[in-house]
Amino acid sequence: MLSIHYIRENTTEVVERLKLKNFNATQIIDTILSIDIKRRETKKNLEDILAKSNSLAKEIGILFQSGKANEANILKSETTELKQQSKELTEVLDLLEKEQNQLLITLPNLPHSSVPIGKTPEDNILIYSEGSIPQLSDDCLAHWDLATKYNIIDFELGNKITGSGFPVYKGKGAKLQRALINFFLDNAINNGFTEIQPPLMVNEASGYGTGQLPDKEGQMYHVTLDNLYLIPTAEVPITNLYRDVMLKADQLPIKNVAYSQCFRREAGSYGKDVRGLNRLHQFDKVEIVQLQTPERSYETLEEMKDYVASLLRQLELPFRILKLCGGDMSFTSALTYDLEVYSTAQQKWLEVSSVSNFETFQSNRMKLRYKDNEGKNKAVHTLNGSALALPRIVAALLENNQTPEGIKIPKALQAYTGFEIIN
Repeated sequence: MLSIHYIRENTTEVVERLKLKNFNATQIIDTILSIDIKRRETKKNLEDILAKSNSLAKEIGILFQSGKANEANILKSETTELKQQSKELTEVLDLLEKEQNQLLITLPNLPHSSVPIGKTPEDNILIYSEGSIPQLSDDCLAHWDLATKYNIIDFELGNKITGSGFPVYKGKGAKLQRALINFFLDNAINNGFTEIQPPLMVNEASGYGTGQLPDKEGQMYHVTLDNLYLIPTAEVPITNLYRDVMLKADQLPIKNVAYSQCFRREAGSYGKDVRGLNRLHQFDKVEIVQLQTPERSYETLEEMKDYVASLLRQLELPFRILKLCGGDMSFTSALTYDLEVYSTAQQKWLEVSSVSNFETFQSNRMKLRYKDNEGKNKAVHTLNGSALALPRIVAALLENNQTPEGIKIPKALQAYTGFEIIN
């Protein structure tokens, strides 16, 4: 959430920067600032009345001690009126703050100054690519056909049990999933991340804290009876570990990693781009989350991007890194890198990770602060990234490594799978 202080002091800049996300904020910000004027006036009036009440209370005490009860009782009637006024002003202030907050949460995060101008994924900027695209035979198969051929993933059985987008992994397919999860976790732990095993459901406050609510409410599975949400990513519970927390400067950076299943309704997703593992309602993912000081957060973002690239390199997958344009960025992000792998049989790039810096957008919502070395309270910068999401990684591994003998397993994974080929 953008702070009202920043909006007040940088109104024109906020409006212009949000245009990069194709968001016209003029009317909303005008309304917010109008409410803010009333809110500050009300707050000042309330503070003046409370100060006067406190002053009268002391005066009344002195009068009673001096035996001047009549004069004290006259002042007491005045304090009664002041209490009523303070009660009314408190109610008005609460309403104004609630109204202002409801508008503030509709504003996206400000994009970083380096974010490219653009409206669609075609406007994203390629900043790096690595690896050669495998040359497969003309009769190569897409991963959904390979899954059936080797009996490792059953899409129809998942559809029978639950519905489309809920595959069943079997045999070496299930073991490949477990191998990738452990491979990603071990790499993260070796790079200084602390493993967390979070809940798979969160409450409204947690969804609000990281920005999924109200922006992504329609994409989350909602357990209505208990008013809980199945997590779309482990980012939500991990980051919310620190909601309403005051950290110390020497505690930063905080580096956490978690494996979780993720649940997304993906409403409105149809067609060939969602076939097989390309887009699922339930999938496995290892997520990395960092809390960092504002001064170091963009250096940290580059380190996280390079770390995810190192995982793809170990898996011997051709990949590329894109800097997202304003129109393709999420509601909450200030700057995002997407990492994509090439799926040879499908002849397309598949996104497998988004690495983002949210600056203070989430910490403002969560009231997450730290005391700097001078004792001043500051908002923490939050960052996260997929390291990695499994479905499209598996799709690319199956398609790119198919041979007449079977599907070869990358060397880095063989110690985790216990086998070198799926046949």
